[in-house]
Amino acid sequence: MAILEILHFPDPRLRERTEPVTVFDETLSRFIDDMFETMYDAPGVGLAATQVGDTRRVAVMDCSEDRNERIVMCNPEILWREDLETVDEGCLSVPDHYDKVKRYARVRFAAQDRDGERYEMDAEGLLAQCVQHELAHLDGGLYIDQLSRLKRERIRRKLAKAARQQTADQSDE
Repeated sequence: MAILEILHFPDPRLRERTEPVTVFDETLSRFIDDMFETMYDAPGVGLAATQVGDTRRVAVMDCSEDRNERIVMCNPEILWREDLETVDEGCLSVPDHYDKVKRYARVRFAAQDRDGERYEMDAEGLLAQCVQHELAHLDGGLYIDQLSRLKRERIRRKLAKAARQQTADQSDE
């Protein structure tokens, strides 16, 4: 398994819409394993293919305390949702920033697993939030799209400054 590079906002690849997965093979399975490895290493509870520069409609999640409830979502779609609420949210592609956004407390979604088998699942709480967050990524969205333009610009500038500092630090080594 390999750790993949997580793209950071404002990288334009984060805005790409994904294409449905049509081939369920060993290559896809290895990519999914790499996504889990990357997510756990980050550490995060979810990761979408767009966050690592891939345009397949794939996301992985594990919201369990013990980090042992892996969920693979290929070609996911939300079937129903209820009880809109305000939650705190962060993102591996927007490091060190958290803000309040609107998400549904409960959702039912359908997806395919790594072998192409279709399934449906009910989710609530953090898992429901994660499902909605990852689907937004697969559609080219970020949670910060729910924030004001001023806040998004402030985040972009802060991340750009951090990236410049990291580059300068690496050149000093």
